[in-house]
Amino acid sequence: MEGLKLFSCPAKVTAFLTFSFPSPMFLGIGQMAATILILYVSKLNKFVHFPDFDKSIPVKLFPLPLIYVGNHISGLSSTSKLSLPMFTVLRKFTIPLTLLLEIIILGKRYSLSIIISVFAIILGAFIAAGSDLSFNLEGYMFVMLNDIFTAANGVYTKQKIDPKELGKYGVLFYNACFMVVPTVIISFSTGDFQQAAHFQHWTNFLFVFQFLLSCFLGFLLMYSTVLCSHYNSALTTTVVGAIKNISIAYIGMLIGGDYMFSLLNFIGLNICMAGGLRYSFLTLRGTSKPTQTEDEENTLPESRIS
Repeated sequence: MEGLKLFSCPAKVTAFLTFSFPSPMFLGIGQMAATILILYVSKLNKFVHFPDFDKSIPVKLFPLPLIYVGNHISGLSSTSKLSLPMFTVLRKFTIPLTLLLEIIILGKRYSLSIIISVFAIILGAFIAAGSDLSFNLEGYMFVMLNDIFTAANGVYTKQKIDPKELGKYGVLFYNACFMVVPTVIISFSTGDFQQAAHFQHWTNFLFVFQFLLSCFLGFLLMYSTVLCSHYNSALTTTVVGAIKNISIAYIGMLIGGDYMFSLLNFIGLNICMAGGLRYSFLTLRGTSKPTQTEDEENTLPESRIS
């Protein structure tokens, strides 16, 4: 779970901003607990199916739990160390890293058009943040680590959700089971758990309702991400997330009144969106299929000549 995913729905925003909830990691624990409870009850009632636990499960799931921890910690550590524009730029590097890892780990091959579309998104992000570039070495390191962990999480999730192995429900369930205890330990060691325990609004029905809703929506977010990777690719899931964030920026231009217009930022956003839409168009057209078929077609004339 990425640090910023905690703020991906209105209930979470309200819980953090309106009530000033101080413990994002505790909310992450709540989301894991909700995932375990929902999937376990669903399995008991035969709504979903995934393998029962045995000693082969950790081996099948590895290294997802470790990646999950690294993703969570680096995500939370990076958000407060950089300006939002620079943070947004560096987070876009998740996209080419995902493309690279899919080529290395999953053996995928993408056409030149797809690669150009991906780097158009990166270029647009740099242009959009051109008026507010800041340098913070520690922040850069944490964000780039978060990019690596996020890309690895997407690619390995795609690899592990094979229905013959754990399946999408098994990956969600066992990943949450293995990660809830280490996350609780980290939360205790950082003081996050203690802050949550002493939070004054636990007797406030509205806050408790929004906290529980946030946990449920966190499960839906993780499930929808896994589902998107199941039917598409890890790269497509990452690009869709980038398009979503750009769309939010467009909406902010019209609603809310907090968007500060600058020509550089506007041009960059449009390049990002153009790259994302181009990628979507090429994917729908099927041009993201392995390029091996193209190579075979190129060798046919040579074989005929010989």
